[in-house]
Amino acid sequence: MVISVSHLKKYFKVQQKKPGLFGSLKSLFSRKFQIVEAVNDISFEIDEGELVGFIGPNGAGKTTTLKCLSGLLYPTNGRISVLGYMPQERRHSYLRQIALVMGQKNQLWWDLPAQETFLLNKEIYEIPDDIYKNTLAELTELLDVAALLKTPVRKLSLGERMKMELIAALIHSPKVLFLDEPTIGLDVVMQKHMRDFIKEYNVRHKATILLTSHYMEDVRLLANRVIIIDQGKILYDGKLAQLVKKFAKYKALSIILDSYISPDALGEIGELISYDFPRAVIRVPRSASNVAAAQLLQKFPVDDLNIEEPDIEDVIRDVFSKK
Repeated sequence: MVISVSHLKKYFKVQQKKPGLFGSLKSLFSRKFQIVEAVNDISFEIDEGELVGFIGPNGAGKTTTLKCLSGLLYPTNGRISVLGYMPQERRHSYLRQIALVMGQKNQLWWDLPAQETFLLNKEIYEIPDDIYKNTLAELTELLDVAALLKTPVRKLSLGERMKMELIAALIHSPKVLFLDEPTIGLDVVMQKHMRDFIKEYNVRHKATILLTSHYMEDVRLLANRVIIIDQGKILYDGKLAQLVKKFAKYKALSIILDSYISPDALGEIGELISYDFPRAVIRVPRSASNVAAAQLLQKFPVDDLNIEEPDIEDVIRDVFSKK
């Protein structure tokens, strides 16, 4: 077991202050605090080579958990083990085997080429010359940025900078990778490039990866297993496919009609979600999808019919609403 989290809790003591000058003066003599439960008694385990999606709304506790796993935050309670280490001890031998990439944080020197940061990390992690050259060549090839190594970071696009950030984080070939919103702010083309790279790196190096993202496409295409967290508690931990079966109580029948049928007639089969002749989408209970499909084929001039699962975004939204 590479990552083991048992009853992890992380609470913050936050000062409460009334607005205005009077509130500021009063807080000098009488301060009130509120305890914020960022992470509240969560447990999970991740095996070697797993790529797990860690998802939830803003403020759910995702980033706090990653910071505890990487050793940036000390847990309030509970036990964490990563590669056999206690992250909060921040041992050098542990930090050399992990990497934390945060889409909203930069480690590159703004006015210098990215390769200067790579060289600095080489010395920090005491990477031998030959291993450094081979690793850099592999990463720049995978990300297609060899021609940009000498370009100042401030002249790179957002997508190019994110690629360089990944190289800086992976130059020491970590065994465990914590990715916090690695595709945030990128266009759809660059998001695909980043997903392809993460998947390839996971396969090549058998790296254990914990990925957070607000883009459900990232999770759907990369992770077979997802952990859903909200308000500091785990709502679901399991296969993505099972998540859909467990929480999606309906399926969508997408049909193409040969001739026009009234919306009322289609509505007798199920809930008519959309209708723009010749295409219509009807939502029916999961258990009745096959019967509803047979009725459509028998009663109406259907040219094509597909039984579809709901969008992952809709399922996740349903999980949060019924937590």
